[in-house]
Amino acid sequence: MSLQFESGIKQIPYSQQRVFDKLSDFTLLKEYEDRLSEIPSDTVKVEDLRFNTDSVSCRISPLGSLDLHIIEREEPKCIKYEATTSPIPLTIWAQILPTGDESSKLKMTLRTELNFLLKGMLQKPLQEVIEKLADALAVMPY
Repeated sequence: MSLQFESGIKQIPYSQQRVFDKLSDFTLLKEYEDRLSEIPSDTVKVEDLRFNTDSVSCRISPLGSLDLHIIEREEPKCIKYEATTSPIPLTIWAQILPTGDESSKLKMTLRTELNFLLKGMLQKPLQEVIEKLADALAVMPY
């Protein structure tokens, strides 16, 4: 069963191009590793982050290991990521739209395929992951 989870729309006080440039190169996110590791909550915890230009690897409890690779860049408005290592198939994309010369908005989307049993177990944590990820990205200095 195909499921899609969307974050709320986050306002960012930086231009669309600056946000795109940062989110389309994982090495530029390395300096914010601490903030991304703070994503944990009652049900989700991010650990052991590793970065290179086109990919990021981490462990997300309760999901397991995750390797995300950038598979598409549509400058300056969309970056699509796909999990190559993951307990479940994942595609995530960041949509960035301008709201002014030096402001933009961000929305994160996660799509996966889950059977009925996994849907019941993972629906809440996956929604929380995408929302917390969008929150963390929205407060980063670009």
